[in-house]
Amino acid sequence: MGHPHLCRDTNLKSFMITLPRLYAILDSSLFPDTATLCASAKELVTGGVTLLQYRNKNGNARQMLDQARQLKLAIGLSAKLIMNDRADLCLAAGFDGVHVGQDDLSPEGARKVIGLNLWLGVSTHNPEQVAIADKTSADYIAIGPVFATSSKLNPDPVVGLEGVRRARSLTNKPLVAIGGITRANGRSVLDAGADSIAVISDLLRDPRNAAEEFFRSFSPAS
Repeated sequence: MGHPHLCRDTNLKSFMITLPRLYAILDSSLFPDTATLCASAKELVTGGVTLLQYRNKNGNARQMLDQARQLKLAIGLSAKLIMNDRADLCLAAGFDGVHVGQDDLSPEGARKVIGLNLWLGVSTHNPEQVAIADKTSADYIAIGPVFATSSKLNPDPVVGLEGVRRARSLTNKPLVAIGGITRANGRSVLDAGADSIAVISDLLRDPRNAAEEFFRSFSPAS
């Protein structure tokens, strides 16, 4: 399990979240249909995954909402679901939080939409962005790409393990590392200071077994 962190203070209460070591991302463009996406999600949950992000960069709002709702039905309460980009669809689909990028709705804009109780994550790609994100109400900060990645057409410059270490030094918020992370290098990313690693490609084939292998690789004895 990840480490608990004090993530934001409000006039009402303080919030603590704990991130799991593995943060699975389901990119709809990598699945032929909704049924396959949902089946993969269920396999991941069976393999121990408790946090999943739904990413759909190509669908319209109606398509995204329909797919998100089916995903929610498929896994029930077995794992937390995070919506990529769309705070409005996060609410409509009954998800547990939203993740925004540098070109999306601002963290504070997203917070106004989702309220205080849902999770909010923000992507960063350099120390300056980490420092800015640290001052927002985001519950966790993502840093990347750590390694070269094929999941984006125009990826930001690779930050490497040193970028993870630098990000760790700039925030006490939970830190998620993303970008080119696999079973072979995931442990090194956690050792560099990440609380959680976000994985896309290396969970596609045989999702349950892949997830189980990730968790085994986190063991000190591995």
